[in-house]
Amino acid sequence: MQLKGYRLKGYRWFGALCGSLALACFSLPLQAHSPWQSDGASFWASLLALLILGLFWLWYVLGSIKRPPLWWRSLLFHGSCVLCAYAVVGPLDDWAETSASAHMVQHMLFMVVIAPLWALSLPLPQFAAISGRWGRMVWQPLLKLAAYPLSLAYLHAAVVWFWHTPRFYVLALEHPWWHLVEHICFVFTAAMLWWAVLHCTERTRSWALLALLFTLMHTGFLGAILTFADSLLYYPSHQLADQQLAGLLMWVPGGIPYLLAAAWLGYRWLKGVAANSGPGKCF
Repeated sequence: MQLKGYRLKGYRWFGALCGSLALACFSLPLQAHSPWQSDGASFWASLLALLILGLFWLWYVLGSIKRPPLWWRSLLFHGSCVLCAYAVVGPLDDWAETSASAHMVQHMLFMVVIAPLWALSLPLPQFAAISGRWGRMVWQPLLKLAAYPLSLAYLHAAVVWFWHTPRFYVLALEHPWWHLVEHICFVFTAAMLWWAVLHCTERTRSWALLALLFTLMHTGFLGAILTFADSLLYYPSHQLADQQLAGLLMWVPGGIPYLLAAAWLGYRWLKGVAANSGPGKCF
């Protein structure tokens, strides 16, 4: 009876997901930008992005039927997928082509909202329930990499700075396929970093803290460059004030999740030290 209840719950989630996707498909044509209103490479790149996200989402839903997650983890995963769909094919993607600040909001959604939500949702048990040993062959090497949070922070930093150099920034805006590659790079490296940080062990906790502080510093520095630049670094048709706003968004709101995560890790660290010291011992 309990198994039947879990399956019924899973089917309800699946029905809710199908309904949400159907609603999104009907509403997308009414938005300023959607794959159905694009043509050529924009259409196919947007369609591929939706297909990748849809398969990823469906994989989790089917796994949830076999291995139901905690309700709040499921909520985090589905919410992050909705945000990802909005960031990829919503009106924000259209605004990002002409506005540096909108483009920055899109990047921040990928790196400091969607990626940590995916990490917190802990979806591997649901993926494993469907893929079995074939899936483990994919993510076991990734889990080994997660034991090196500072190295992942270096990788993520290289990706961030690479795509924010003027040449490759413009390349991503002008070519839809490169824009899709840029998004995948941001989401993948950010998700790996957040997984390593949020699921760190006692052995890697200090390195996770360093990874967060390093990421906070270099993204803040990049944001400061954009904020205080007295000339346009990207498109000549952009407005300088808009570029400065983009830098400010990366510098201040974009740094808050890293600060919160660092404070949480620091609290856990001090709590562990206090517990191990015991009464009468030097803290």
